[in-house]
Amino acid sequence: MADTIDTDVAIVGAGPAGLFAVFECGMLKMSSLLIDALDEVGGQCAALYPEKPIYDIPAHPAIDAADLVAKLETQIAPFGAPRLLGRRVVGLSGEAGALTLTTDKGDRVTARAVIIAAGAGAFGPNRPPLDGLDAYEATGSVQYYVRRREDFRGKRVVIAGGGDSAVDWALALKDVAASIAVIHRRPKFRAAPEMAARLDEAAASGAIEMVVPYQLHGLEGEAGMLTGVTVATLQGEQKTLVADVLLPFFGLSMDLGPIAEWGLALERHHLPVVPATCETTMPGVFAIGDVATYPGKLKLILQGFSEAAMAAHAIHPIVHPGQALHFEYSTSKGVPG
Repeated sequence: MADTIDTDVAIVGAGPAGLFAVFECGMLKMSSLLIDALDEVGGQCAALYPEKPIYDIPAHPAIDAADLVAKLETQIAPFGAPRLLGRRVVGLSGEAGALTLTTDKGDRVTARAVIIAAGAGAFGPNRPPLDGLDAYEATGSVQYYVRRREDFRGKRVVIAGGGDSAVDWALALKDVAASIAVIHRRPKFRAAPEMAARLDEAAASGAIEMVVPYQLHGLEGEAGMLTGVTVATLQGEQKTLVADVLLPFFGLSMDLGPIAEWGLALERHHLPVVPATCETTMPGVFAIGDVATYPGKLKLILQGFSEAAMAAHAIHPIVHPGQALHFEYSTSKGVPG
């Protein structure tokens, strides 16, 4: 039987919100442990877009996702939180003050409280329904994430989609790729207005080709090596774009996995929480970041940071019952050794 690991707070999910929860718990002298299904910390920032700049982190006009994760790692280093990576939590039982988690690798963790910072849960791309797609995915001719911009240097890139990812990566790759073509079924994009305006400017200058209003129709090539992407209008008009790589950005499919079976209330694949504490419908279990929902919720990393602080303060009386919390600013108390 596997040894039992004991901690004050078990944090399920090691994305930015989960990492910052380690800091907030540590500042309140509570130990914590990170559990994540991925083999590295950072969540979507590390797995999906490590080189993508983020513009709404306070004090950072722009910071690449991987750099943000690295700085969070540096910030939480003094607390030495252990990690169980490459594991999914499959079981949660007990009550506030005495909770037990089990993983698919046989780990057993006991904790006074649990913070679920699982983001989108187990995530995967929404794949376009195109014939022969598997063969092109296997060679990298069709990709759903951009991990390194340099991988696309000198390549003819076709991007499909109308949201933030499509617009952001079109702009980020235009000075690296040999050519960029953006396919969307209508002229209006769902991206942030500022970025959509920059896309229009790039298109007007000829740096990006706008293929509107078209949709993906087919792939051309041999042995999984892409040579062209066929697009079509709703009226059936077709044309083929020369391409080395297709990047379809149609969002992620969200699967909470075993979390959905823990007896927590669910609201459209999210966990409703009390806004002031981030506690779920199960006492002692809290949710922060993208997985949490409440009236007025914003899906921003910075809001996940705030929720980490609120959850940690709400957990303190569970971990230290009867002990008054004398809140001090970090400028006066420093970081505990």
